[in-house]
Amino acid sequence: MTNLIGVVPAIAQALNERGYTELTPVQKAMLDPALAEADALVSAQTGSGKTVAFGLALAPTLLGGEDRFVRAGAPLALAIAPTRELALQVKRELEWLYEKTGAIIAGCVGGMDIRNERRALERGTHIVVGTPGRICDHIRRGALDMTALKAVVLDEADEMLDLGFREDLEFILEAAPAERRTLMFSATVPKAIANLAKDYQRDAIRIATASEAKQHVDIEYRALAVAPADRENAIINVLRFYEARNAIVFCSTRAAVNHLTARLSNRNFSVVALSGELSQSERTHALQAMRDGRARVCIATDVAARGIDLPGLELVIHADLPTNPDTLLHRSGRTGRAGNKGISALVVPLSARRRAERLLENARITATWAKPPSVEDVMRRDDERVLADPAFDETLRDEEQSLVRQLIERHGAEKLAAAFVRLYRAGHSAPEDLVEITLSDNSKANRRDNAAGPREPSAPRRESFGDSAWFTLSVGRKQNAEPRWLIPMLCRAGGITKNEIGAIKMQPEETFVEIALDAAQSFADKIGPSKALERGIRIRRLDGAPNLERAYERAGNAPRPPHAAPSRFENAGDDSRAEKPKKKLWKGAPDGAGARSEFSEKPDSAPWKKKDGKPKFAKPAGAKPGAAKAKGKFTKKRPE
Repeated sequence: MTNLIGVVPAIAQALNERGYTELTPVQKAMLDPALAEADALVSAQTGSGKTVAFGLALAPTLLGGEDRFVRAGAPLALAIAPTRELALQVKRELEWLYEKTGAIIAGCVGGMDIRNERRALERGTHIVVGTPGRICDHIRRGALDMTALKAVVLDEADEMLDLGFREDLEFILEAAPAERRTLMFSATVPKAIANLAKDYQRDAIRIATASEAKQHVDIEYRALAVAPADRENAIINVLRFYEARNAIVFCSTRAAVNHLTARLSNRNFSVVALSGELSQSERTHALQAMRDGRARVCIATDVAARGIDLPGLELVIHADLPTNPDTLLHRSGRTGRAGNKGISALVVPLSARRRAERLLENARITATWAKPPSVEDVMRRDDERVLADPAFDETLRDEEQSLVRQLIERHGAEKLAAAFVRLYRAGHSAPEDLVEITLSDNSKANRRDNAAGPREPSAPRRESFGDSAWFTLSVGRKQNAEPRWLIPMLCRAGGITKNEIGAIKMQPEETFVEIALDAAQSFADKIGPSKALERGIRIRRLDGAPNLERAYERAGNAPRPPHAAPSRFENAGDDSRAEKPKKKLWKGAPDGAGARSEFSEKPDSAPWKKKDGKPKFAKPAGAKPGAAKAKGKFTKKRPE
């Protein structure tokens, strides 16, 4: 490693001590003599060693032919990263890479104490690593001197633009000296990145490493089809099946992160959360717990999808499907790094299978479709791990021999083995019993291959549901009951699938549900003697089919007797209407009085009869014509 052409000797020594035996393609590309002082736009896959790559590229520019840095003053280089975690990670990587050069590296990261950062800048530094917003703050306050800057590095440039940092980046680049070197690293090079490079780089050399063409060759993708109600149970079984040294579970929202973190904690998993609502200190402690082994599972939002490097990360689980192919690749790129193997598992509800297929196709990824590990699968894997436990290969120590003999004499080998198995299982969460589903291969490729072949018989229609039993729920339309949340609730509570649910008849105060007869008894047993579901809903089995008319009457909605619609004409050919007594239109009207238009003379008791020559209802004196109507009422004159 010390004989590498183009590597500064002090940097080569640090690489050798770190155990580097071979550079990655992007690291080798950055050592090209043609890039000595040139700007570069580099695209390479996640986990390809980009931080070390730009560290190698910057060393000749910053050291100027010397082996060590001189006394620190104004910064010579600025590295910008999109997230706090990535910025801190870049700082750690550069610290060991430049350790032999005497470089002083300062961090300017949002969420950290800005006063400490300002003091570090005042003391002098060679390299500054930070996030766009905090770097802009220091420039505006005059704490960050940009006059001596020789190079600027934009790490994960596409992500910074996606997060809305374009204005901050433009402000920083315009504040930097014009005669500087600009290196832009990005997983992809969309049009926005190309435009940014055109505006702020000078004749940049475009570098696309060969490994970019085949993304994530060390990652095994598995798509696990589950019943919608079993999504979290499937995640538990996947974690238990693989027992990865480190695993990340990605959720789409902070609320989902908090919910899943609480559930896994209750299930005896060593778990931490990572989301945008946490402070910088909490996020740092969470990642450190993953690195030192105090936690093995990290529940995170996509804020952690870029730049997080956890040694030994073997498993990535997508609890919620990514929104686009780039997010899928960046999430999955947390594993399978530096030549290590990893697994990326997508938990796919049956209703979202088509969307998952499109996502994988757009990302140019071939995934293996399967069911999640069952209870038997997890237990079998546990047995294999117990039999292969390295503790059995260790030599019996002298201080252990006496106790071992006593245990064998007192309990015997069989009881000791049983105790060992129980202790092992006590430290692990029990696997979940998943709802059995039929995993039919409906991928687009197979649909094309089977287009000309014989078709399988289609599923039976609802009309031929078969023998069934009826249950009544204590919730109806007045409680905003809807099948879209009743069906998943019944599946979760009764351990059934939606295929075993027939008709749903909703009433004002209750709902009748039809359950397949062969699943009805197990459904009732699963609910238990309390007969209680979620949200305080009660359930009861009926004897036979429900009486919908009786249920309607119980709700106070007895059918009304039929009546004829009113007619403007007395003799319209309908004798029943002609015999109907006419409604009184005023108080004291004689029986049989009809509409006002039937009378040529108004009766004395009519409300519009004048009294003492004055109308009973009159407009106010001096009112303009139409004034009372404009107000929507007449004013009644008080009696004298």
